[in-house]
Amino acid sequence: MERLFDLDWQLLADSCLSIIAVFFLFLALSYLLFNPARKMLNNRKEKIKGELDEAQRSMEDAGRLKAEYEERLKNIDREAEEILSSARKKALANESQILSQAKEEAARILERARMEAELEKQKMADNMKKEMISIASLMAGKVVSATVDTAVQNRLIEETLQEIGESTWQS
Repeated sequence: MERLFDLDWQLLADSCLSIIAVFFLFLALSYLLFNPARKMLNNRKEKIKGELDEAQRSMEDAGRLKAEYEERLKNIDREAEEILSSARKKALANESQILSQAKEEAARILERARMEAELEKQKMADNMKKEMISIASLMAGKVVSATVDTAVQNRLIEETLQEIGESTWQS
């Protein structure tokens, strides 16, 4: 019998063996080449997915921070006004404190000046008394040395009074 394609058992066995070899070769290549390539693609896919998730979280955080900063910017004028108001109050308190201290210092200076003037006046009065005593002793010396009659004595008293001055006797 003649064969149509000239198929014999040897050819069929070789074909089956070739198919089995190709299948095992496919399995070996799949294990050695395709699985690492799939693993690499899966790792890359997961990395990209993680980066996208991280980018999404970053975007959400940025949006939240932006909203928070915008809220802060809205409130910054009010906060600035509060700070300025507080600074004004402190400045006014410091001003009143400085003014009261200056008034107290001025009062102390005036009191000290008044006391120094009083002491100076007392010193001048003491000097005047000493001067009067020395003039009186001079006058007594003149009276004793001269023969004194009433006219000479009156004249000496008048001269002494004119030397001392009338304002001395009035103060």
